[in-house]
Amino acid sequence: MPRRSEHTETALRRRARRALERQLAYQRGKAARAKGHEQDYVEAMRVRSARVREKLERVRPVASDARVLEVGSGAHGLVFYFGTTRGVGCDPLACDYAALFPAWQHRALTVAAAGERLPFADASFDVVLCDNVVDHAEGPREIARELSRVLAPDGLLYFTVNFHHAVYGFASRLHAAWNAAGLPFEIGPFADHTVHLTLSGARTLFRGLPLRVLSESGDAEGAKRAARRRPPRHAGDRLKRLFFKNALYELVAEREGGRAGAAGSGPAG
Repeated sequence: MPRRSEHTETALRRRARRALERQLAYQRGKAARAKGHEQDYVEAMRVRSARVREKLERVRPVASDARVLEVGSGAHGLVFYFGTTRGVGCDPLACDYAALFPAWQHRALTVAAAGERLPFADASFDVVLCDNVVDHAEGPREIARELSRVLAPDGLLYFTVNFHHAVYGFASRLHAAWNAAGLPFEIGPFADHTVHLTLSGARTLFRGLPLRVLSESGDAEGAKRAARRRPPRHAGDRLKRLFFKNALYELVAEREGGRAGAAGSGPAG
């Protein structure tokens, strides 16, 4: 893979840091609003975690002491109510979130680290989760490689990311260019993300990695229907009716190298 120029590296790192700053400010506001309503958040997390665990258990049972890692566990991650005694959440803002949301963050060990450089040995986890994270980070492809690296043979990966019409990728690059040029004008959705992936771009993240794809989906049509049903609040909502945004790509995969004779295949490109 060609090495990025030093200027691009610096600009991309700046965008990733800005996305983290905006996320932390947003979660500080949410923590203030959550006071006295923590149980509502807990119930929502329980439901989401149960749905993902059920999806994985269609492949095989997940033990109550399974080694489970969530990369980008954030403020309200899946790992906190996933139902394991050996859960680990990894997030650059883990220390901040532990202080902001003590009602549930203590339910898993949390580690402050970037997904591009996970501080864990190869094959350390039976289940790895990464839910709508990589498009806020400096290196989506590097994170995908790390997810695969720390997953044990026959371990299960659950991964999601939002994907968009290609027009948003162009707009994201334009937004990055004018900010890199010193024009301090931020548009929220582009300041919160380092990249706007197409479906093809999302699938390509895992190309060549030692993973057997068990299921994957990408519902662009559902995103289009939702945009048409929603009353438009501004020009951006009207644009979504023409060019879909925030469709979900979901992947369940298994790490190769365990059962003899199992043939592997990456996501179709």
